[in-house]
Amino acid sequence: MALDDHRHFVDAAESCHITQPTLTMQVRKMEDEIGVQIFNRSRKPIEPTPAGEEIIIRARQILREISDLRNYVSHEKKSIEGEFRLGIIPTLAPYLIPRFLPQFISENPNTHLRIEELESEQLLKALHNDRIDIGLMVTPTEERQIREIPLFYEPFLFYAPYDHPYMHNEFIEDNLLDPAKVLVLTEGHCFRNQTLDICGKANQTNNAFGFYYESGSIEALKAMVRKGIGYTLVPELSVDSMTDRPFVRRFTVPEPVREVSIVVHQSFTRQLLIDQIKSAVLDNLPDNINKTKSVKKIKWR
Repeated sequence: MALDDHRHFVDAAESCHITQPTLTMQVRKMEDEIGVQIFNRSRKPIEPTPAGEEIIIRARQILREISDLRNYVSHEKKSIEGEFRLGIIPTLAPYLIPRFLPQFISENPNTHLRIEELESEQLLKALHNDRIDIGLMVTPTEERQIREIPLFYEPFLFYAPYDHPYMHNEFIEDNLLDPAKVLVLTEGHCFRNQTLDICGKANQTNNAFGFYYESGSIEALKAMVRKGIGYTLVPELSVDSMTDRPFVRRFTVPEPVREVSIVVHQSFTRQLLIDQIKSAVLDNLPDNINKTKSVKKIKWR
């Protein structure tokens, strides 16, 4: 296009910030590749051949479309009007959504979130299949096509009957836990994998309750514990200051934590949506989250 504009190799090369031999070589290479001479070099100044004129017209159209595409993407990054699909894992949803959603709605009245609870593997599959736009889950996922934006580290807490022997300790050592006595979520929940990891799943034996019970709800496990059955681990956001405090102990440092992140496919361009969700989440976390300096990040995969 520059050569058509200037009709002179040196001037065209300067406008492209390359050397004249480089421009000459690239034009000749293109002509050889398509089998058509684009410029008549015997004329002074040079001019396009009849076939070259058509090629230049089409090339200019291609460049216009590329420019339009760049402008569109730039607008898309800055605009979050419309509906977006948000996936969130069940062990986060009831504790995180009520915290950040009111602020997000207030600050983004033209943005509508369609929220769906999905277990971790399902959420990742939905991102890959373009069934959701953005997710809130525990990371790392260790998937190259997934972009992760860490938000905070959420501690695991020990949850047991107030008269349990371990509750006499100010802090709990994870090597004391018996996986046979811990109540866990059903398979498919990343929180289950992390709980068993903390409790030493390599030494897991049959449960010691005289019954077999797994739940999809952290609240159901807490209710069992409050009735004196076993113990469990809970995420800190699930702890109610009035109801749960007598049943909770922190772990010794480094505290076991889960990394909570926003996740999107690498092709996702709406950076403003990511920023707005991140801001709303961080603005509404309890003050004690992320205050512990020494942590041990527990993976779920």
